Amino acid sequence: MYGRSGNPTWDAFEAALGALEGGVAVAFSSGLAAISTVLAGLAEGATVVVPGDAYAGTRRLVLEAGARGRLKVRTVDVADTDATVAACAGADLLWLESPTNPLMAIADLEPVIAGAHESACPVVVDNTFATPLLQRPLDAGADLVVHSVTKFLAGHSDVVLGAVVTRDEEERGRLAAHRTLHGAVPGPMEVFLALRGLRTLAVRLERSQATAGLLARRLAEHPAVEVVRYPGLTGHPGHDIAARQMKGFGGVLAFDVVGGAVAADAVCGAVGLIVPSTSLGGVETQIERRNRWEGEESTPASLLRLSVGLEHVEDLWSDLSQALNRTT
Repeated sequence: MYGRSGNPTWDAFEAALGALEGGVAVAFSSGLAAISTVLAGLAEGATVVVPGDAYAGTRRLVLEAGARGRLKVRTVDVADTDATVAACAGADLLWLESPTNPLMAIADLEPVIAGAHESACPVVVDNTFATPLLQRPLDAGADLVVHSVTKFLAGHSDVVLGAVVTRDEEERGRLAAHRTLHGAVPGPMEVFLALRGLRTLAVRLERSQATAGLLARRLAEHPAVEVVRYPGLTGHPGHDIAARQMKGFGGVLAFDVVGGAVAADAVCGAVGLIVPSTSLGGVETQIERRNRWEGEESTPASLLRLSVGLEHVEDLWSDLSQALNRTT
C-alpha cells in the first residue's frame, strides 16, 4: 500500500496522542485539514453552531461554506451556556473552543455538551490551547476533539500538522478514509517531529503556564493595559469554570492596550526578545495584534495575543514592560 494510507510513523504518533486524549487519533497535514475533514462528514445544508470568536480558520471555513449554501451557520458566545444549548436545537454539529482564540472565553463543557446531546447534536471541541494535559473533552462527553498539532503538541514552531481524536472506531475509520482519498496526509518527518514534541509537552506546558500566570498578573497592574484576558486571573469571568474543569490555565493570554491599534502595533514593534508572529505554542514567546487579519474584524483593535514560551520570566517582563512604557 502507499504510505498515503498509513505508515508506522503515523501509528506511533496517533497511539501517543490517542492515549493522552483517551481515544483514537488520526493525524492530518494541518489543523485546517483536520477541521475540514470533520465538516466534510456533514450533509449538504447541515446546521453548524460555532463560537463567535473561534479560530479564524474555522470561522472562515464555515462561513465560506455558508455563503455557498453548503452549511447553515449559527454563531454563539460559548461562555453563555443557555444560549449555546438553545442554539443546538435542530443543529447538526456544535463546535466548541475553550479557551477561545483569541478572546480567552471559557465554555462550561459538561453542561453545554450534555445540552447539545439532548438535541441530538454532536459536539466537537478544539483542544489546541488547553492540550490533553489540561483538559480532556472526550471525558466531558465530546464526540470529537480537534488539534492544531502545529502549536503546543509539536511545540517547536517547525511543523504544520493537525489531528482528530474520537472514541468511535467507525468514525475513526471515516476520518482516516477521507484523509487517504482527499490527500490530507501529513509527512512522516513532520509526524516524527510532533512525536518528539509530545515527549516534552508536560515540562514545556508547566513552564509556559507558570510564566503566563505571572505575566498576566503584572500586565493587569500596568497603566498601559486596559484589560487582561487570562482564565487564571480571579477577575476573569470564566475563572471559576476553568478552575473546575481544567488542570491549569494554559500558556496563552491576551491583553488590550490603551491607545487602540496604533499603540498595540507599537508594542509589537518595540519588543526585542518576544517574537512578533502569528503562530503560538512554541518554545519562543510570540505576540500578535489579531485584528490586523481578515476575518478578525470583531476582535478588539487593541488586543494583543501572547503565547508564552520558555524564556526566563524576568527577561520576558523586562521586554514587555519597556515596550508598554513607550506607549504611555
